[in-house]
Amino acid sequence: MIIKFLGTGTSQGVPVIGCPCRVCNSSDPKDKRLRSSLLITYEDKNYVIDAGPDFRQQMLNTNVKEVEAVFLTHEHNDHVAGLDDLRPLIFRSKQAMKIYGQPRVLNELKIRFHYAFSETPYPGAPKFELVPIQSGDQIELKGLTFRALEVRHGNLPILGYKIGNIAYLTDVKTIPQESLNELEDLELLIISALRKSPEHFSHLVLEETLAFVKVLKPKKTLLMHMSHRIGLHHEIGMDLPANVAFAYDNLEIQLTN
Repeated sequence: MIIKFLGTGTSQGVPVIGCPCRVCNSSDPKDKRLRSSLLITYEDKNYVIDAGPDFRQQMLNTNVKEVEAVFLTHEHNDHVAGLDDLRPLIFRSKQAMKIYGQPRVLNELKIRFHYAFSETPYPGAPKFELVPIQSGDQIELKGLTFRALEVRHGNLPILGYKIGNIAYLTDVKTIPQESLNELEDLELLIISALRKSPEHFSHLVLEETLAFVKVLKPKKTLLMHMSHRIGLHHEIGMDLPANVAFAYDNLEIQLTN
């Protein structure tokens, strides 16, 4: 299994429009963060977690021509706004794109992308096959297993995903005990860390994220969904534990399933 970070930024991305800070004006490619999304490749099949506003550019960057399914964590714009850009992939496959998410999230898609669900859709509209899932559900796709896990984005219940022995948890503030029990003995934990400080009402900041890492004890942790307030990439990792690192856009890792 190969995972690739299509984006590691928060809702505004990095750089933030018009921001004069040194992170937003950095020339280091690792300080350029598109909205968070993950590409998973297994047995030559591609799966995506979240498709935000940068999805078109992310697909062009990877040269991916086919996607089997999209898994959504929640309905916020930085995680779903790019779903319309699935159209070329849908047209090429001549099949509706499977999109997995909580019923609440899928109902929101029917509003935002209403033209995709019209009884008389215009030529060129995307076709989505919406597949409702809940925390605890296990989805088997051609030898790869996705397990949906509830995490809390402030007061909003959203989904993280455990794929084999890795877990992807974005926009986290708290993790219910039931989900914590599923996150033991991970080979890789991918988890959000919005910024260093101050504390945020719906996102983990770095210190809080590291506290979860200390509890879960994964072999390796990669941090993502970061704002410009996390700092410069070449500086921010200096004080992290040895098994924790900051991810960056286009980072690719090969893992055993």
